Amino acid sequence: MIRLFNVYYPVRSLVLLAGEALVVSASFLLGMVLQFRGDSYLVLNYEYGYFKIVVVTLVVLLFSHWFDLYDPSHVNEKGELYFRLLLVPGVLALVLGAVGYAFPNYLPGNNAALAGLIILTLALFCWRMAYTWLVQQPCFRERVYVVGAGERAQRLVSGLRLRPELGIEVVGWSGNVDGALTRDSVASDLMEVTQHHNIHRVIVAMPDRRGHLPVQELLNLRLAGVKIEEATSWLEKMSGKIEVEHLYPSGLIFADGFRFNASMMFVRRLFWLLASAVLLVLVLPIVPLVILAIKLGSPGPVLYRQKRVGRGGTIFYCYKFRTMRKDAEADTGPTWADDDDPRITSIGRILRLTRLDEIPQLWCVLKGDMAFVGPRPERPEFVERLTREIPFYPVRHVVRPGITGWAQIRYKYGNTVEDARQKLQYDLFYIKNASLGLDLLIMFQTIKIVLLGRGAQ
Repeated sequence: MIRLFNVYYPVRSLVLLAGEALVVSASFLLGMVLQFRGDSYLVLNYEYGYFKIVVVTLVVLLFSHWFDLYDPSHVNEKGELYFRLLLVPGVLALVLGAVGYAFPNYLPGNNAALAGLIILTLALFCWRMAYTWLVQQPCFRERVYVVGAGERAQRLVSGLRLRPELGIEVVGWSGNVDGALTRDSVASDLMEVTQHHNIHRVIVAMPDRRGHLPVQELLNLRLAGVKIEEATSWLEKMSGKIEVEHLYPSGLIFADGFRFNASMMFVRRLFWLLASAVLLVLVLPIVPLVILAIKLGSPGPVLYRQKRVGRGGTIFYCYKFRTMRKDAEADTGPTWADDDDPRITSIGRILRLTRLDEIPQLWCVLKGDMAFVGPRPERPEFVERLTREIPFYPVRHVVRPGITGWAQIRYKYGNTVEDARQKLQYDLFYIKNASLGLDLLIMFQTIKIVLLGRGAQ
């Protein structure tokens, strides 16, 4: 796996992305050459031909991202994969048609765009089939042995086997050892599998290693060029979260990450302010329409303010457009919103689905109470309870809370203690790996989630 923006990505996914970019650009380049022939040099070099190809390539990759074509976890069957793949040139045809009608000079003439689109449709299918065949070849798979037999090791093995894009084949693990799990039995099975499969990597997922870990055998393999790694890092890479059940204070103290130097914080703060100001200007035209809809939809104030816990445990007021009926918590007190919560108004559901209810939070970012990206701020009543029930929960308050965050793009809307525990694990991952690059990645993914209406409540 390769680390980009402090997040780990499978090498195969990056190869797929790069290969697809080449296929798209080559398709439209070939379309121009076929249509213009001898004049293609002039069109490409003096009529911004190369620039237009780059723009179309980026648009195609963006559409593929929106259709989850780079995320195998969202595509369950090969038929569904090819159906979504067919949607890409279909949507692109509509976009190119609209652009050609409104701005004819923006597209190359002589039906070059149409020729490139036809070539692209065939090339995408050929590329995907070739890629699928290629990555299934044994020479492109890494053989791994997992040392461990508990629930954590089982979860690791299952995760590796369910993620074919990782290019890893689990050829053995000590959970399959017959009889009692001892140092000798683990060592014997490890060396036997090594002799038969020539393993590339050993991942240790054994919580109780004293008297059970085959230290000498692992050392010999390490000196022979086999990679020896701990399960914690792999579980973190695959899931994008830090498991609190297996986290100790020493893990936070000595772990890489959790860096908060002044220069990095200043740059990120400046970026958040700029992003919030620009977005606030962009959404200002629709604010009067939102206000009018709320007023016509139900009686009560337009804005709703609520106490939230910010950086360092300080209390601040978080502002949102009201989406529930007036005095929604008069009888129940502070409660999480449920699925199909009857307190939410009809206009409120639309605002929550489109995230328009969170526009006033941009003011909280400009004030400095919040960041654009960070853990979602929680109410003091819930923080007090969750601090008692979830280990390391206060750690999320070492950074400013955000309008969007790593937990928001990786996990569903939560309304239980278990949901809060799961989201904390993603928040800890974000705090550990916080960077401007990761913030940009989260903002990019948030746009996709908002447009597709995922995770709203």
